[in-house]
Amino acid sequence: MTVQTTSYTDLLSASAHQVRAAIRSGSYTGHTSGLAAGKLQCNLAIIPKRYALDFLRFCQRNPKPCPVVGISDTGNPFLPTLGHDIDIRSDVSSYRVFKDGALTEEVADITALWSDDLVTVALGCSFTFENALLSNGIPVRHIETGRNVPMFRTNIDLMPSGPFVGKMVVTMRPIPAQQVEQAREISARYPQAHGAPIAVGDPANLGISDLSKPDWGDSVEVKDGEVPVYWACGVTPQNVLLDAKLPLCITHSPGYMLIADVAEYAETTILPPKN
Repeated sequence: MTVQTTSYTDLLSASAHQVRAAIRSGSYTGHTSGLAAGKLQCNLAIIPKRYALDFLRFCQRNPKPCPVVGISDTGNPFLPTLGHDIDIRSDVSSYRVFKDGALTEEVADITALWSDDLVTVALGCSFTFENALLSNGIPVRHIETGRNVPMFRTNIDLMPSGPFVGKMVVTMRPIPAQQVEQAREISARYPQAHGAPIAVGDPANLGISDLSKPDWGDSVEVKDGEVPVYWACGVTPQNVLLDAKLPLCITHSPGYMLIADVAEYAETTILPPKN
């Protein structure tokens, strides 16, 4: 049976439920940046129960890259706090499967890998606040060009917990210099989506050698008058989980997020007027 293909453009005005349905059916297999505006997007870490407490401690100690927004019951593939029909085994368009610290495959469904001892941890994603940036007239280059956000390894150490230790990963968005402070104020209202930027300007300060060569995602142009702005990224735990060499770990592929039914959370909806 042939599955009808759904394009990224087809889904730009679709609801979170409709996007997940297209992913679940196999008709859409792309990234989720810019989709289901106003809804929470989530990074994923699916791990055996015996590692879950240490991993949650790691997230609590590193809230900027690892803001926890949902946790499943052990062995339960559903996440009712994020959406009544979410099935974590099929509702992400691309999963990464790691065994003993090695990436073994990327798949569109993990039903065959599911077991009764797995726990899903959902983490907030910076895709969530991009709609707020756009609504305030701040350009988001990777959405403008239909690309995935560029992601980079950095030299920033994380607080360890048990077997989990490593360096932070960041996303980069070129922002017009005169709008950097506004972008900081807007994103700061979304602590569940990494909050305010962690750095602005020279990538060398973060140990990034070349902005045209991201470790994940797609390269985007930094135009004249724009400044690179860096946010903590939910791909961070993928690096950490990889280094921990768990017997099994399943994550989303970078940029291919779980889209929840719940609305994006902001601490305030109104910014103070400029003086």
